[in-house]
Amino acid sequence: MIPTTTLTSQALVAAAFLVVTSALYSMWFSNSKKWDPRGKHCFVTGGSRGTGLALAILLAQRGAHVSIVARDQQRLDQGLKELERVRQDPKQIFRAYSYAVDSEAGSAAALRASAEPHGGRCPEAVFLVAGASRPGFFIDQTEESFKAGLQMTFGAQAFTALATTKEMVRQGTKGKIVFVCSVLGLMSFVGYTPYTPGKFAIRGLAEGLRSELLVYGIDVHVAFPATICSPGLDEENAVKPKITLKIEETDSGSPPEAIAAGILRGVEKGRFHITMDFLGDVFRATAACASPRANPISDILYGLIGFIGLPLWRKSVDAHVVAHREEHRQYCRDKGYIS
Repeated sequence: MIPTTTLTSQALVAAAFLVVTSALYSMWFSNSKKWDPRGKHCFVTGGSRGTGLALAILLAQRGAHVSIVARDQQRLDQGLKELERVRQDPKQIFRAYSYAVDSEAGSAAALRASAEPHGGRCPEAVFLVAGASRPGFFIDQTEESFKAGLQMTFGAQAFTALATTKEMVRQGTKGKIVFVCSVLGLMSFVGYTPYTPGKFAIRGLAEGLRSELLVYGIDVHVAFPATICSPGLDEENAVKPKITLKIEETDSGSPPEAIAAGILRGVEKGRFHITMDFLGDVFRATAACASPRANPISDILYGLIGFIGLPLWRKSVDAHVVAHREEHRQYCRDKGYIS
């Protein structure tokens, strides 16, 4: 048997080798020409608050023309004031549009309206941040609530992507479509059955579109943020099952500004899968399959960590769920699901 100290030394040497090799790979093979939003028209759904507004502000700070889209006109008006505070150039165009984007018709109307101040040209970068999470047990769902969950997650982004694709292709725009998914588009657990099917579908759509839109020179990106400390999280936690809250109790989350910065950084670097923290990198690397990788060398390290660590994490999650059995049976009795 190899002594533990020897194994530890070998692991450290292997890790150091991968880190150095990864850095060299990034230096030699990364795309040196970054995407720059300056002077480009960027369209942000869900742009009235949270990550969407934080991303819109960041784009405005980088000199982009920004259109924000959401349903609530009062929040949109406040969002426009935030954009004006960070204006970099008097020629920048900031607009807000109140549309529901969970249909192709609504998305197409929003895109047409946003194009008017730009001579009819469609946006050059579309950031799909719209969406909401309403966790719950699967047994509590009805056909209507389950469809509504898919509409709030998948529909809120898929139909805007559809309308955007048609308009970019029609105008010959070599732009960008950026999906904002979730780390729950890479894995899932109890309480998220109304939410994660739509997020997994977003990842699947992004995978297929990335390949298909190469034909037109349109780039596709998909971001996988973890917990975001935003008003949406407060609304989500108000209906979240206790067992889900228990599993997540050590997750402090990240502010919208940090998530927005991570998304934009990934887009600027041309990454397809975008993650913004260590755990996100581990989940991404282990779930990437045949997806393009920004740095295959570092993904070997993240993959090894995931190969060892994620089964242990899953075992811990499952232990919480099993411990919840009796409490949940009582919940089902109270609901009348069982006698």
